[in-house]
Amino acid sequence: MAKQNCWEFKKCGRYPGGENEKELGVCPVSTEPRTDGIHGGMNAGRVCWLIAGTLCKGNIQGTFAQKLGNCMTDCEFYKKVKTDEGENFEFSGNVLRKLQPK
Repeated sequence: MAKQNCWEFKKCGRYPGGENEKELGVCPVSTEPRTDGIHGGMNAGRVCWLIAGTLCKGNIQGTFAQKLGNCMTDCEFYKKVKTDEGENFEFSGNVLRKLQPK
């Protein structure tokens, strides 16, 4: 069974072809291929807290450093992924290395 991505959980409609794509733009999480498959997600769908430009409470979030604290304490999806993955949860530093330019 496929694991739920953040745009499915949050129902934001910011994925390509989504109902809010034209109004709010495509979320970079839905198109970030370097993190595809991490935690069983599509693109960055299950590591969204590491990607700038996501929406949180209707506001576009900035860099990873600016948003991680909020995600860890306030985001139900972050908590869900962490619980779902258990000991297989991939920590932020490991994932961020995949996002670095080569």
